[in-house]
Amino acid sequence: MKILLAGNPNVGKSALFSRLTGTRIIASNYPGTTVEFTRGYLNLGTEQAEIIDVPGTYSLEPTSKAEEVAVEMLDDGDLIINVIDATNLERNIHLTLQLLERQKPVIIALNMWDDTRHRGINIDVAKLEELLGVPVVPTVSVTGQGIKALVRRIPEAKSPMLSHTSNDERWAKVGHIVVQVQTLSHHHHTWRDVLEDVSNHPAGGAILAILAIFATFWAVRLVGEGIISYITDPLFERLWTPLLMKLSLALGSGGLWHDILIGKLINGQIDYLQSLGLLSTALYIPLGAVLPYIISFYFALGILEDIGYLPRLAVLSDSILHRLGLHGYAIIPTILGFGCNVPAIMATRILESRKQRFIAATLISVGIPCAALQAMIIGLVGQQGMQYVAMVYGSLFLSWVVIGLILNRMVKGFSPELLVEIPPYRFPPWRVVGAKLWLRVSGFLKEALPIVLGAVLVVNVLYTLNVFDFIANLTAPVISGLLGLPKETIVALVVGFLRKDVAVGMLAPLGLTAKQLVISSTVLAMSFPCVATFVVLGRELGVKDMLKATAIMLAAALAVGGLQNLIL
Repeated sequence: MKILLAGNPNVGKSALFSRLTGTRIIASNYPGTTVEFTRGYLNLGTEQAEIIDVPGTYSLEPTSKAEEVAVEMLDDGDLIINVIDATNLERNIHLTLQLLERQKPVIIALNMWDDTRHRGINIDVAKLEELLGVPVVPTVSVTGQGIKALVRRIPEAKSPMLSHTSNDERWAKVGHIVVQVQTLSHHHHTWRDVLEDVSNHPAGGAILAILAIFATFWAVRLVGEGIISYITDPLFERLWTPLLMKLSLALGSGGLWHDILIGKLINGQIDYLQSLGLLSTALYIPLGAVLPYIISFYFALGILEDIGYLPRLAVLSDSILHRLGLHGYAIIPTILGFGCNVPAIMATRILESRKQRFIAATLISVGIPCAALQAMIIGLVGQQGMQYVAMVYGSLFLSWVVIGLILNRMVKGFSPELLVEIPPYRFPPWRVVGAKLWLRVSGFLKEALPIVLGAVLVVNVLYTLNVFDFIANLTAPVISGLLGLPKETIVALVVGFLRKDVAVGMLAPLGLTAKQLVISSTVLAMSFPCVATFVVLGRELGVKDMLKATAIMLAAALAVGGLQNLIL
């Protein structure tokens, strides 16, 4: 049996889906699109049912690609669980009536039932069930209330024989139902209501957004560095390094296999950032240096999502981002980019037009440094003074704005307005946050680890064939003439294709001046993305648009680096 979870956006479908399926979750793209959905499994007696979380939609008359996919998916299911926000009965029942007209078995999960009491909303569930002709079960997906009753009543799902009506007739019927089943009583404002009002106000919301973003990145860095200092670094140094040193002795101090597996020894020791071996750098970078920041960032993002803050941030940033050809929801992949560009590029799927996805993906690749790269820039450039770090970030921000303004004028296509439902604030269940964190982290490892291993192997082969020396001599006029850097920095710039944070680390032994560190760090951050981002760009945008984005990155990096060389 295939059961579809259908409903408006922000009605708690994902939390309900997690309650029904546990951790047995698979994320997929709908065939022929970049619209993502999740599916899992539920045991119904002796039968195992497949549960599919359909993209949220307000109507079965689609206005976006995600809504088109939702409508197409509804044709495939055997039964529909219609998830309704009990605090917004009138808006939600309009979709319910459209679902009932499709003549498929339907059961209704009247979700957010606890919030109705807080808001002074009283709903006669028995009367609602009678009027709609299908089972109605009050639920609170974040706590699990009503979930067992919902599962128990799934076999009672019905398919009332409703005839198709016009939109006006449907809305009239919605009003008739709501009048009969819902009454309102006086409601006193709670501190959460006050916080909602403040965060929706332009001035108060801007201040709250600055505080929220600052606190988020402070927590991400604190937790990420804590995991590195107390977990990943000790594991690599105390357990993995001794094994690699024994293998190094067995393979001899040099040779092809030693260089491929262990990499070059730095002062007789393994340097996980510079050795460039499959068992050293290729494992340490994704697992030891990047994974801690990914865990901390996705944990913070999951909390912001489930609290209900991200839609408010999207609305606040909409007017600014619209000038760049985007809308407010582009702030979500942009924020993701500060953790890792790979999931950020994948998150551009939430944007509705091809123009918006291209601009967002390009701007993320050019102007948003990932957490690992930021740590390396602050660590290396910051040794010369924090004013030089500010120069790097200022250059990236100005480039992000200017390139966005140019692309908005040059890229063909449309930029639709932002239409988003603002959910109430609520406390997220840790179980749901944990399940979402595991899904995202495991997805990152599946994406990044094979790519990094393959890229390190390629770099080692290029070193063996002395290709880097040839590239250094070939590009010397640009590197030394335009950017004012020693030609040896080309090795770091090329390795930036593998990992930008590794490339910044390779600048350390070159004895660069503060000016040269600013230029090289900026060029590395803006130029050709790391191989994992490059692969995802190709998959999300297509080869043609990926090549266009790459050309923009390289041209912008050289232009900004050249200007820095002149000005500084």
